[in-house]
Amino acid sequence: MPKDTANKHPCHISEIGKLNRVSGQVEGIKKMIEEHRYCPDILTQLRAARSALKSVEASILECHLQSCVADAMVSGSKAEKDKKIAELKDLFKRFDDT
Repeated sequence: MPKDTANKHPCHISEIGKLNRVSGQVEGIKKMIEEHRYCPDILTQLRAARSALKSVEASILECHLQSCVADAMVSGSKAEKDKKIAELKDLFKRFDDT
């Protein structure tokens, strides 16, 4: 989880390869639709793409927690810590899949 020293955010460049694969999956799904492939086959591929995106999401969230949030908790002011906690609460509300 190296940090980009220019803006002090973690580097997520390792996720690009995974996102390229997801992009390929989406292109494949579009082709399946154009070819009028069997619905359950399309749905299976959609689920696989969704799962891959969730994996990238989880990796970036983990990095955020281990880097940005941990840094704020160790060296930040009370206001900065409160801001990070509020940010996390908002993230979890927005990304709740229920």
